[in-house]
Amino acid sequence: MGEYREGSLTLRGAVAMGTGVMVGAGIFALTGQVAELAGPLFPLAFVAAAGVAGLSAYSYVKASRKNPSAGGIAMILSQAYGRTTIAAGSAMLMALSMVLNEALVARTFGSYLLRPFGDDQPGWLVSVLAVLLVAAAVGINLARNESISWVQTVGAVIKIGGIGLLAVAAIWAAGGTYTAGEEGLTTGTSIGGFVAATALAILAYKGFTTITNDGAELKSPKRNVARTIIISLIICAGLYLLVSIGAGSALSIDQIVAAQDYSLAEAARPALGQTGVIATVVVAVVATVTGLIASLFAVSRMLSMVTDMKMIPHRRFGMPGDVRQHLLVYTGIVAATLAATLDLTEIAAIGIIFYLIMDMALHWGILRHLRHEVEAKAWILICALVADAIALTVFVIVRGGDSPATIAAAAVGIVAVFGFEAWYLRRHPQEESESHSHS
Repeated sequence: MGEYREGSLTLRGAVAMGTGVMVGAGIFALTGQVAELAGPLFPLAFVAAAGVAGLSAYSYVKASRKNPSAGGIAMILSQAYGRTTIAAGSAMLMALSMVLNEALVARTFGSYLLRPFGDDQPGWLVSVLAVLLVAAAVGINLARNESISWVQTVGAVIKIGGIGLLAVAAIWAAGGTYTAGEEGLTTGTSIGGFVAATALAILAYKGFTTITNDGAELKSPKRNVARTIIISLIICAGLYLLVSIGAGSALSIDQIVAAQDYSLAEAARPALGQTGVIATVVVAVVATVTGLIASLFAVSRMLSMVTDMKMIPHRRFGMPGDVRQHLLVYTGIVAATLAATLDLTEIAAIGIIFYLIMDMALHWGILRHLRHEVEAKAWILICALVADAIALTVFVIVRGGDSPATIAAAAVGIVAVFGFEAWYLRRHPQEESESHSHS
C-alpha cells in the first residue's frame, strides 16, 4: 500500500476536499434531474437530502472518531463484518459509486465548457473533454498531498463564492418572483417524485464520506473528522438551497429540465446575459476539476486499504510506483470509460443505488456489531437505515418506470460485485486479515 503522510491534511484542506467532491457533483450535475422529479419543490428536496446525509454522517463520525484510518469506509466495514463477502462487496460498491461520481463530474465539465459555443456542438466532444479531465486529475493526484490541499482550498473559495454570487444575482433579477412555482408549488409534484428526488440529491452530499478515507492523513483526526464532516455538510446544504432557489427564480421547471445538463448556466442568463453564462461556466470548470481531484484522492486511499486487507486482487502490469499510484491509474481508466459511454442520468441513477446499498450495510454493521464499541445510539442508526431504505425503494420504483434498463444494469452490477467477492474470498482463504470476524 502507498505511504500515508500523517498530519499532511489540515482541517481547512479536508473541508475544502469534502465540499470539493460535493459541490462538483451536486450543483452542476444534479439540479436539472432533481427538478424534473420534484417539480417546483426541488429546493426542498436538497434540504431533505441534507437531513438524510446528516443521519448517515452519525455512523461515519462515531466509527471514524474511534478508529481513524486511510481506509475509512473499508475499515469500518471490515471491523463490523470481518473479511467477508458483505464487507468486501459493500466496500467495492462504495468505490464504484465514487468512480461513477467521477464520471458524472467529468461529463458535467464537458457539458458546461461547451455552453459558450452554442447548442450545436457534437456529443462526442463532451466525451473527449471528460476523458481529458480525468487524465489531468490523475496526474495532479500523483503530486504531494500538500499540493492537493492547496488546490482544493483555492478551488473551494472560487466556487462557493462564485456560485453564491450568481445565485444572489438570479434571485435579485427575478425581483422576489419564484418562476418555477408560478403555476403552483405542487404542480407536477408527487410524493413519490419528491422522495425519488431526495434520494438522487443525496448524491450531492455523499462526498462527506470521502473525509473518512483521509483519517490517517488528517491532523488530529479523532477531533477533526467530525468537525470536517459537519462543516462541509452545513456549507453545502446552505449553498444548494441558495442556488436551487436562484435557479427556480430565473427559470421555469420546463426550462430547467430542458437545460438539464447545464441548467445553472441557463439560470444565469436572465440576470446577467451571456456574461452570466460565461461566469457560471468558469465556476463550473473550477468546481468540477477540484471535485474530481478530491474524489480520485479519496478513492485511491480507500482502494489501497481494501487491497491491503486482501479483499481484492492487485496486478501491476509492469507499471512503476506503489499500489496507490496503480489504483489511481486503474480508477481513472474506469471513470473515463464511464464518462465517455453513459449519460448523466444513467450515471447518477446507478451511482445512488450503489451508494445507498453500501450505506445501509454500514449502518447495519455498526448497529449489530460495533454500536457499543463506538458508543452509538441505536435509534439514530435505525432512523438512518429507514431513511435510506425508503429513499432507495422509491427511487428504484420511480426511475424504473422511466428507465428500466438503468435499474437492471445497476442490479447486474450489484450481483457481479458480490459474486466476484464471494468467489475471490473462497479462492484465497489463507489471506484472512487480522480483522475480527462476526458470524
